[in-house]
Amino acid sequence: MEAENALAGSPDWRISRRGPARAIEGFADRVSVRPGERLGLRVSTTSAYYTVRAYRMGWYGGARARLVWRSAALPGVLQPPAMLDPDTRTARAKWCETARIDTSGWPEGSYLLRLDTQDGQAQRFMPVTVRSASAAGRTVIMNSVATWQAYNRWGGADLYRGVTGRRGSRSLQVTFDRPYENRQGAGQFLPYEAPLIALAERMGLPLAYTTGVDVARRPDFLMGAAAMVSLGHDEYWSPEQRRHVTRARDTGTNLAVLGANCCYRRIRFEASAVGPDRNVVCYKDDYAKDPGFQRGSPPTHDFRRTPGSDPESSLLGVLYDGYPVDAPYVVSHPEHWLLAGTGAGAGDSFPHLVGVEFDRVNAAHPTPRPVEILAHSPVVCKGRPSYADTAYLSLPGGAGVFATGTMRWVEALDAGAPGGGKASHGLGARAGHFTRTVTANVLWAFAKGPAGRARPAEDNLAVHYRT
Repeated sequence: MEAENALAGSPDWRISRRGPARAIEGFADRVSVRPGERLGLRVSTTSAYYTVRAYRMGWYGGARARLVWRSAALPGVLQPPAMLDPDTRTARAKWCETARIDTSGWPEGSYLLRLDTQDGQAQRFMPVTVRSASAAGRTVIMNSVATWQAYNRWGGADLYRGVTGRRGSRSLQVTFDRPYENRQGAGQFLPYEAPLIALAERMGLPLAYTTGVDVARRPDFLMGAAAMVSLGHDEYWSPEQRRHVTRARDTGTNLAVLGANCCYRRIRFEASAVGPDRNVVCYKDDYAKDPGFQRGSPPTHDFRRTPGSDPESSLLGVLYDGYPVDAPYVVSHPEHWLLAGTGAGAGDSFPHLVGVEFDRVNAAHPTPRPVEILAHSPVVCKGRPSYADTAYLSLPGGAGVFATGTMRWVEALDAGAPGGGKASHGLGARAGHFTRTVTANVLWAFAKGPAGRARPAEDNLAVHYRT
């Protein structure tokens, strides 16, 4: 990635003019493509013409993106409003294709396509991944597209609330066949993923790019990867995705979990009229009403629940423990090699770094051992005292597993960083230096191969919890 990031960046990639609601928006017919494949776009706009710019996200001297391709002026079409499926309450854009673009020459990576109206007064993003053919020997960045979609309220409904605003009216499945409402069309990519990509590409690591959908589709893609990175909010996984990640971890692929609430919800991908794996099915408490479950598919609810209980801690070493919290992050094991260079001492704290969801080590659930707790942060969640834990584990197959225990970790990477956005949640430059240093330590070590073999964990669970 060093040669790619040595190219001139494009500091003007950010959206500067939102314009009126629905002035321009769109979605791609695939969440990922290989370089050279064609990508269909479905765009709606009030403008007579529009353009598309493809920005590859990375470091680029702090610019954070490079313009890879730009379209000619394309004729605009105002497409129909959202359609709501009466059975599943799925908000969908039944739009025609308005452009088909060739991705030849596009380097692998995470992209934001920016749509601009003819007068430049309205802009929106569309995310897409140009995925890698192989992960062998590389660190894999896995875009959490199913989770982006779970929280997408375009059309008035997501997996949490429906058009009435009540939980009972929420969608039972959501679809990639619609734009993202969140963050000018970028979904959750900008706060939870882009800062890590900038850091990893700045480091010059050998990287591979994929999505959770592609990991589910491709059983052997992760085999031989040096490491896989789960980013800031990676909640929704299919059983196939989890099985393939687990198999890679068990054969020596390191796993870095740079968020919280990872692998919490079990989902199923289904086809839509646009293509395969376009719908994300998650019935949650109503899993028994799911036609797929009635036909023998696994229940689409929390992994830890019965039937089919398989708590995420068996994969990650940590367990989701609650929401919402806002608490200081407290260092408990400063001499650990992963904290080298941070300057942190025992008891040092970083305000607001724990939030808004958090994980802990909980030996009452399946937990690989040995496990080392590096930070043990007291929190109070809805009146209940608990802890958020940063943990490092080593496994028999040689892999190392690192889990931050807080969802704000990737956001904090931008605090005080060149080219970073405005620090959110009151995260200061100290938190930025700390998280960037630890993350770099993790990525360097994990890129070298099975870290658990080279640096086995020294179990200290009994120091923090009665077991």
